[in-house]
Amino acid sequence: MHRIVIIGSGFAGLTAAKSLKGADAEITLLARTSHHLFQPLLYQVATGILSEGDIAPTTREILKRQKNVKVFQALVEDIDTENRIVIWRNHNDTHETPYDTLIVAAGAGQSYFGKDEYAVFAPGLKTIDDALELRARIFNSFEKAEIATDPREVDKLLTFVVIGAGPTGVEMAGQIRELASHTLKEEFRSIDPKKARILLVDGAERPLPVFGEHLGDVTRRELESLGVEVITGALVTALDHDCVELKFHDGTSKRIESECKVWAAGVQASELGRVLAKRTGVELDRCGRVLVESDLSVPGHPEIFVLGDMMSVPGVPGVAQGAIQSARHAAATIIARLKGRKAPTAFSYRDKGSMATISRFKAVVKIGNFRLSGVSAWLAWCFLHLLYIVGFKSQLTTLVHWFFSFTTNLRPQRTVTNQQLVGRLALEKLGAGSSGRLVAGEE
Repeated sequence: MHRIVIIGSGFAGLTAAKSLKGADAEITLLARTSHHLFQPLLYQVATGILSEGDIAPTTREILKRQKNVKVFQALVEDIDTENRIVIWRNHNDTHETPYDTLIVAAGAGQSYFGKDEYAVFAPGLKTIDDALELRARIFNSFEKAEIATDPREVDKLLTFVVIGAGPTGVEMAGQIRELASHTLKEEFRSIDPKKARILLVDGAERPLPVFGEHLGDVTRRELESLGVEVITGALVTALDHDCVELKFHDGTSKRIESECKVWAAGVQASELGRVLAKRTGVELDRCGRVLVESDLSVPGHPEIFVLGDMMSVPGVPGVAQGAIQSARHAAATIIARLKGRKAPTAFSYRDKGSMATISRFKAVVKIGNFRLSGVSAWLAWCFLHLLYIVGFKSQLTTLVHWFFSFTTNLRPQRTVTNQQLVGRLALEKLGAGSSGRLVAGEE
């Protein structure tokens, strides 16, 4: 029987597996984590609206009725393209899985643009671990401010800096602002959470630069009306436990004292891209993505497909739709080959638009030349995100939590464990590296 190995359980990997349900093949799915992560809603886990289980159902549960798929939790270490073998590890045990067709969809992690040491003090938002760590940092800042007696220390603890004004950064900044202004009001006695400063920093001229000038300006106005300080045209030149240093395009600098910082400024494809480059000679772009053929295969290796955030295809953004559509195309190609039919050649991406929330009842949507903002955009955002969450149970619990949070300003998922806090303090004390976080997208 034809052997298909899929690396990754994100949108691309999971969609590929499900699209091959009827294929006469033995499928093995290797994933770094045990779950499929709905990454666009991670910021709601970090700010207490949703629990991690709402957006991360287990992969085995999703695929339990698909009998031609085996699932292993695995860290892929190498790909022997000559002998067609994937080498992976589970704890201390090393395994080898042969393949006839290989799908590499290991996703992407956070990029710190060569300053990986920043990750210790400003976590990204790519994994469940990141979201839970940020939740601990955000709520712990308010707790520490309640105890602090030095006004300067209080100001530092109540200053939150979000670096990167793409969709993730805008959504995080808006939610931290709402958390401070509404959810936490009247809960503290020594501090007023509404006086917290939330700053959104980016090197571009306006937030959401890919959404265009109009929606970028709309986003800035909405954020500023909420009380978010939007700082554009500024690059981070230094970052540590206590502060962020910025340099503006005109050469001036600014120092912002802050203990809680969020990094949402860039992405880097999985390290498996470099493995493929070493084994096959394929070229990578500056973000580590593989320059694939028009059918999404690796040049010279038609049996290897690279999908989702790991592929570099002009005009295809690193969003869920790019991953889903590329997976369906690859699956159709594989099925056609197995049946001896003519396979589709060039992958054609259909742009279904981009959207981002700003705050409760406020969002922006861009579909081709169509622009939408306000409540109607927010309702469209809610509907489409519910639609793409895997599993009716997850959809229902997410809807219930949304209704509760949006109508009452309360956030039911505010639990922070000692393990998260201790882990954070240990990292900062040791000044540990961040390679683990950078490759955490290898799902």
